[in-house]
Amino acid sequence: MPLLLLSQDDVERLLDAATMLDVLAQGFADLSAGKVVAPGRNGVETPDGTLLSMPGWVPGSPIGVKLVAAFHDNPARGLPGHQALICLFDAENGTPLAVMDGTHITAFRTAGGAMLSARLLARRDACVAAVIGGGVQGMAHAYLLPLVRDIREIRVWSPSPESARRLAAIAEPTHIAASAEEAVRDADIVCLCTDATEPPVLAEWIAPGTHVTSVGYHPPGGELDPALIPRGTLFVETRAAFVPPPVGCPELQEFDPAIGTELGDVILGTRPGRQSDDEITIYKSMGHAMEDIVTAGLVYAAALAEGAGTEFVMEKWRAE
Repeated sequence: MPLLLLSQDDVERLLDAATMLDVLAQGFADLSAGKVVAPGRNGVETPDGTLLSMPGWVPGSPIGVKLVAAFHDNPARGLPGHQALICLFDAENGTPLAVMDGTHITAFRTAGGAMLSARLLARRDACVAAVIGGGVQGMAHAYLLPLVRDIREIRVWSPSPESARRLAAIAEPTHIAASAEEAVRDADIVCLCTDATEPPVLAEWIAPGTHVTSVGYHPPGGELDPALIPRGTLFVETRAAFVPPPVGCPELQEFDPAIGTELGDVILGTRPGRQSDDEITIYKSMGHAMEDIVTAGLVYAAALAEGAGTEFVMEKWRAE
């Protein structure tokens, strides 16, 4: 089978967001059930950024590895803060199957995990959302929010007025807030989508009953106010979120891993989700290779079905 090369345009066209949420749900269940093979990510740091390697395998899927470059000054250069490639290999014989753009997948699988948490944990009547951060993640969150709740208003705040206006132009109905506090006060769902090293939203601004998601990753600091965690119930992809970076989340380093409920356990029914309308629920994402693998697998299957992508035949690699 030839190696399939999939560009960012290919990936954007082939990735169905609603199907991705269902595929991620199964992936989280498999992760909590111990079916996923994924060593902790490792990285190479330079003065300007980090290159992370994230390999993994979910039975029934190809083996995958994502290489993601996290360079937090890139938006000022007109580049995404995270750029990535994903490679897939046949799980039976190791044959390379595909190399695809991972930048779009990283954005949507990350937002997809957060929105899956909202689907599972936000109040049923949640209709007002706040998106903090107007970059790639803010855009992806705003796009996916209507898939999980009947959203009547999205409040947007970004330290960059230009990015806030850009996000508001693609999401409706949207209100650009004058401050992060104005955006999150009395919001039903609060989505933190920044690369901040200090919390842009304080715990005291979060109302009872709110569901908060946080996907930002910028060690040694982070965007999630640690003071919020004792006020609510914490949900994570895996309890590896509590180990030190580059695997885990810097905001969780002072907490006992026992306080974290894996999202997959909620899906499997082995741990409770939201238990009252006044409960604050918090989803803190570390980013897991499983999310990349199942999303890339979805894109690869769609590419095969449509005959999409560019074939690269590696004849010299074949055995005589």
